[in-house]
Amino acid sequence: MRVIVVEPKKKPMVQDICSDLASMQKIVGGSIQAVYPFDQPVALICNEEGKLLNLPLNRALRDDVGNVYDIISGTFFLCTAPPDSDRFAGLTDQQVKTFMERFDMPEMFLNVGSELFVLPYL
Repeated sequence: MRVIVVEPKKKPMVQDICSDLASMQKIVGGSIQAVYPFDQPVALICNEEGKLLNLPLNRALRDDVGNVYDIISGTFFLCTAPPDSDRFAGLTDQQVKTFMERFDMPEMFLNVGSELFVLPYL
């Protein structure tokens, strides 16, 4: 299935992966967790224990007005999560375009006092 893999401090890349659990776990480096932060039927698959394992911070998730509400730790990938299926599927061309643009800029995170700053990683 065609997915977008997003690693910390790197640009996203499109990859074809097997849809079995072992292949998905290999990408994220452990047990997988599916998160559904988008309006589209797209799942963000990350390491279930990424924050507990202190994996590197990767990308911020933002609400509709741009406020950061969570940060994904470690490598994650995006795939389609069809509402009528219990399996993940490959991304469409339009989804690839949309999410490659959305996650194009690697980010770094700076905690100053009680403020969190999300900066482009150049």
